[in-house]
Amino acid sequence: MTTIDLNCDLGEGFGAWEMGNDAAMIELATSVNVACGFHAGDPDIMRHTVELAKARGVSVGAHPGYRDLHGFGRRPMPGLKSSEIENLIAYQIGALQAIATAAGHKVTHVKAHGAISNVACEDDMTARAIANAIKAVDPNLIFVVLANSKLVTAGEAANLPMVHEVFADRAYEDDGQLVSRKKPGAVLHDPKAIADRVVRMVQDGAVISVTGKVIKMRTDTVCIHGDTPGAVEIGRGVRQALKDAGIAVAPFKTAN
Repeated sequence: MTTIDLNCDLGEGFGAWEMGNDAAMIELATSVNVACGFHAGDPDIMRHTVELAKARGVSVGAHPGYRDLHGFGRRPMPGLKSSEIENLIAYQIGALQAIATAAGHKVTHVKAHGAISNVACEDDMTARAIANAIKAVDPNLIFVVLANSKLVTAGEAANLPMVHEVFADRAYEDDGQLVSRKKPGAVLHDPKAIADRVVRMVQDGAVISVTGKVIKMRTDTVCIHGDTPGAVEIGRGVRQALKDAGIAVAPFKTAN
């Protein structure tokens, strides 16, 4: 039977500010990526999210981003040196590892957030810096990479275990990159259309671009953004559609 992991970015509130319905989304995910305090999250939110994941038996990963609370980590920060990127990634992984240990859970993977991920998909230096930081902290951490991107090449060079990710609720350009959030239609919202799309992605190992181009992509895990309006309804629709198609939902297996 075909299996697929569903991952979700959670813990993205800050202080009294809440983002998304983490408790509901964690019921639908098989792995979660927790904000580590730079683009969102704080120690209390991190701890609460890890505890939710532990109670649900869901794996926890670090979701490091640029230090940009005001922009939610979705604004590029040009000019950073490779060593600076490595340090900010390592710092955030370590923060979540400490919180997870205190909660009796374990960090198993790393997925870069927002702008730093988008930049790394096309920029060798940034991709290598992220991969090198993960390897330096723990070479057994699984690197969640956007399929067909520079992150894959960097992960291979660092000899990291990897899983290849596609996005349920994001549109793709013809070159396989995500459509910029600055463009209309970049984020998808129709639960039925998204559910049907995910089933096709998993069955075909491919995504359809905004112009209708079929792009082959290894598909180990599907992301549903927890901060997307209607995320819970989208997640439920995806889970049900996968079940109806005979596709099992289970934690990801590494690609190497």
